[in-house]
Amino acid sequence: MKPPPQSGRSLTGWLRRGWRNVREAGGVQLTATVVVLIAAVFIARFSWVLPDGAEPTPLTSEAERALYDLRAYYAADLVEQDNRVVLVVYTDQTLIKARKRSPLDRGVLARTLRNLDGMGAKAIGIDILFDQPQDEDEQLIETLRTMRTPVALAYANLATNKDDIVYEQQQYLEQFQSEFTDTRTRPASIRLDNTFGATRVWPEIVPDLPPLLGRAMLADAGEPATGFAGYEGSIDYRRAKFVDAPLFAALQIDLFADADPEVLPFLADQIAGKYILIGGDIVDYDRVETTFTSITGEVPPGIAVHAEIIAQMLDNRHLAPIPNWVLWMMAVLVVLSAALTALLEWPARRLAPFLILLILSFIGIPALLQFRNVDTYGLPAVGWLVGWIIAFTAVTAAARASGAVQRNFAAGALGKYIPRDIAQAIIDKPELLSLGGEKREIFVLFSDLEGFTKMSHAIQPEMVAKLLNRYLDLLSQVVLDHGGVIDKFVGDAVVAFWGAPIARPDDGTRAAKAGYAIWQAGEHFRREVAAMDASLPPIGKTRVGLHYGEAVIGNFGGATRIQYTALGDSMNTAARLEAANKALESSVMASSEFAEASTLDWWRPMGRVQLRGRARPVDLFEPIPEFPGTDRETLARACVLAASDRAAAIRLVEDVADRHPDDSALRNLVKRMREMDEGGTYVLG
Repeated sequence: MKPPPQSGRSLTGWLRRGWRNVREAGGVQLTATVVVLIAAVFIARFSWVLPDGAEPTPLTSEAERALYDLRAYYAADLVEQDNRVVLVVYTDQTLIKARKRSPLDRGVLARTLRNLDGMGAKAIGIDILFDQPQDEDEQLIETLRTMRTPVALAYANLATNKDDIVYEQQQYLEQFQSEFTDTRTRPASIRLDNTFGATRVWPEIVPDLPPLLGRAMLADAGEPATGFAGYEGSIDYRRAKFVDAPLFAALQIDLFADADPEVLPFLADQIAGKYILIGGDIVDYDRVETTFTSITGEVPPGIAVHAEIIAQMLDNRHLAPIPNWVLWMMAVLVVLSAALTALLEWPARRLAPFLILLILSFIGIPALLQFRNVDTYGLPAVGWLVGWIIAFTAVTAAARASGAVQRNFAAGALGKYIPRDIAQAIIDKPELLSLGGEKREIFVLFSDLEGFTKMSHAIQPEMVAKLLNRYLDLLSQVVLDHGGVIDKFVGDAVVAFWGAPIARPDDGTRAAKAGYAIWQAGEHFRREVAAMDASLPPIGKTRVGLHYGEAVIGNFGGATRIQYTALGDSMNTAARLEAANKALESSVMASSEFAEASTLDWWRPMGRVQLRGRARPVDLFEPIPEFPGTDRETLARACVLAASDRAAAIRLVEDVADRHPDDSALRNLVKRMREMDEGGTYVLG
């Protein structure tokens, strides 16, 4: 009759159990957990930038910016060329032609402005700082004073652009701009925000600083962007729809400075009714990294960024900011979800899909908001993940602290029979020891102490117990040190296996080395007993049998008592191999299946035998690490020749045996070679 199925634990039950474990962790652990949870909330809120504008850590803030750049790039609108803004630019060719690199030729600019003034532009913005004198200044000043088209003239000062201007330059700049009182030329700030190495957001509005270049131009043209009056959010960059078509038309300034009068009407068609930005598009001059630079590698001129700001205002693409209280609420929810998940104490197989979904959510929610025209600059997506992990880890540690003593006791108890890593795995996954069995390929070890039963009749029971416990302690430690599972003790015999309940890639190597080490431990025990009491009968040698094959592994028994063990022919074969050592005059003997699966190269072939109780013969291999390689090869050839040319095989084995006169197993092999059947097999009696 099958037992009734156990009812599953409800979600509430899991949470109640987890909370009980947390409470039982103790006051110190609870206090530490609360402190860590508070820290996790702050990390989930401020992983990008701290309230004072500083980076919390370069690692998280760089990751946040990389994610922002990625979602901003793919959420950007694909547009054709924007004909509302035209760039009139100095290029490297312009500088070569003028034979003058810095400062930019103001005579060229003056002639250009005179020609532009009659072409019907809405407004002109000049992204060039006039911060040092030049021969053409009077000519340029006169032109700017007489302009009918409104002109916004670049302005910067030490307080906002300390990397671009020094005190003397600012003095000259202000003197230069003072020439345009009561004219249509006025100063405009060209300051851009390159915080964290790229221009991603509009510059902060600073009192007493002239309006931003784009704002000034729209106001002068009678199209003030009132919706952007206090805007300091992200620049909503766009992407060109066609690779070969830039977002803004760019005309070389030479076309206007030296234009033929007959050409001017055609140029006027390109200028009329548009915003004109004049500046440099030069390889090493005023280049600005943007939100897209980390993805495309392109570093546009600063004038192009001002053009994007103008286009954003004209399109009224005002990205909605995320309120500060929402960011705090999201941080708290992230940490709270981590704490609740930790209280559930789910196994890894159930937790993994949830974590994958969580990571996708942390990345997907900001991306979705970005596509919905929400300003996600400063949204801590990576911070959510880091905060979640920290909170989950803290609560998990607290929940498990109360059970640490019990688990250590259980691991210690199981560790007397199986390796501690396997014991811990069983504690974490008790279903590994569920009642029943399964077929597994395992490495089996069977050992026995020669003559111990006979000796036990000749000494006191107390001494028998003392010697047996010492012997089994030595052998058990060998098995556990090599990662094996102790199946059982049968008197002085030890049965162990590798490959269950957890299989590891090096189980064969572990089992082989354990078999050899058990024989060495037996020899150590013999010497130890002889030194302890000369009156004790001599201890026999330890014999070991090793086999690799299929067995049924599991817990067998009933409701009151079960035993985790292995059943099958593999166990019997290992026992037969152990017993065969006596007739073979050897100490450790393995089947060919075991030797091949162990991947070690220390095995020497020892012929083929018919074991008692087995229908199929077994090819024998003995572990002798120090045995010469050439002699191994000779023995291998002899074993191959045994079935077809017995005489040649015997001669080869005799040659090897002669080189190792003290090797009783080799002498025994010669004897067996002479007595084997026509198939090359020796039948053990």
